[in-house]
Amino acid sequence: MTIEYPRPGEPRRPSGPRDPGDAWVVAESGERYWGRFGAAGLLAVDPERGVLLQHRVSWSHHGDTWALPGGARHQGESARAGALREAQEEAGVPDGAVRSRLASVLDLGVWTYTTLVGDVVEPFDPVISDPESVALAWVPPDKVAERPLHPGFAAAWPRLCALLAVRPAIVVDAANVVGSVPDGWWRDRAGAAGRLIGDLASLAGRGVNAAALGLPENTWFPEITVVVEGQAKTVADDDRVRVVRAPASGDDAIAAEAHRLVEAGRVVTVVTGDRELGDRCRAADAVVHGARWLRTLLAEA
Repeated sequence: MTIEYPRPGEPRRPSGPRDPGDAWVVAESGERYWGRFGAAGLLAVDPERGVLLQHRVSWSHHGDTWALPGGARHQGESARAGALREAQEEAGVPDGAVRSRLASVLDLGVWTYTTLVGDVVEPFDPVISDPESVALAWVPPDKVAERPLHPGFAAAWPRLCALLAVRPAIVVDAANVVGSVPDGWWRDRAGAAGRLIGDLASLAGRGVNAAALGLPENTWFPEITVVVEGQAKTVADDDRVRVVRAPASGDDAIAAEAHRLVEAGRVVTVVTGDRELGDRCRAADAVVHGARWLRTLLAEA
């Protein structure tokens, strides 16, 4: 593998100094890949308009084709951050407009490309803000393959398209998980629940390994719901985790959440060590894991 820096007319940042990542990785076969530290792109999914595609300028690598807004990752930048930054630079995607759902990684050994699949939560109109774009368009998923696609995106699209219907969710029985560790939670149940919610918020940010959820690909960012009851209901809200305060029985509230999410088409995992509650959730087609499963995920920081 060698590194080649671009010549005039090749990919570049729209403004500011060149990042060390703006370079070609050249494999022993001679194949060239843009991004010294890998590359990333955003597959933004709008339930009404479809997926956001970029028509690439003719002079770019595999030019005059359609693909995702994306590009080289910066030095020290995560793939998720790189995909969101590139989408903002190339398509004007506003901060907070897209909620991450899946990071799918193509690993060629000498180079990686990460596709961040994200759901549009604040509708926006894309704006051409980069010389590498000819046009930007929302395209219905069943019409994507009709366009001349970038070869890499064309190869990945059938797999990615099949995953657009997969939306994982985790429902946490806070009382059961908090009570699984004798750390003094009984003296301050709201405080213990708050610490758990903080840990879950961090997990929501970094994502969950696909294998832990029994799903394909690499990293998923499931919707996380925490059900609290009794004294723990005074816990503060967190905008990264949905907090449900059980009006009566915590078990009933958890089972109701599992049913609701399954009915909404989510792939649901319930975290509880309560056998009867677990059976009720399995009856709703949810997967059930105990507190140890969750604590293992939380420890993988």
